Amino acid sequence: MQTKKSYGPSDIWINKDLELPSYPFTKVFKGFDRVEAVRRIFGTRTHQVLSRLRVLLYSSRWGGYLWIDDKKGALVVNLHYLKTGRKKYVYLDVIHELVHIKQHMDGRALFDERYGYVDRPTEIEAYKEAVKEADKIGMSRKEIVDYLKVEWVNSSDFKRLLKAVGLNGKDT
Repeated sequence: MQTKKSYGPSDIWINKDLELPSYPFTKVFKGFDRVEAVRRIFGTRTHQVLSRLRVLLYSSRWGGYLWIDDKKGALVVNLHYLKTGRKKYVYLDVIHELVHIKQHMDGRALFDERYGYVDRPTEIEAYKEAVKEADKIGMSRKEIVDYLKVEWVNSSDFKRLLKAVGLNGKDT
């Protein structure tokens, strides 16, 4: 009996030989159309969405990872992070941001100021998908918690985030 191949970080390719300013998603990230999590996000429109999505690059050694430009509906990527970040982390960040692309396509407010960052429903949804994928690719709870730590979230907010995404916070 043949088993269905599960795609993950080892099956995707990240083009690190880029210059500013922008590219089609499929010129920067290859193989995401085969990742089950991405297919779950976009369904039958996966290929269409990824082939139309733009990646806007910027350069900074002092911070920043990936985020969504909600005016353009584009993925914004720090070129330094793209070139130097751990592949698993970049992979999970792309999954997280693709959830935001879907939310944007659905007309949802990505930056709803009524909520703090870790309480924002769109963030929780995106982080849950990234955590689910991290678990699927075999990351330990400690690795997942380390991945989720970002410099702009204080420790009490971080504990709330861990609880919101289904991690108990004991691993922090």
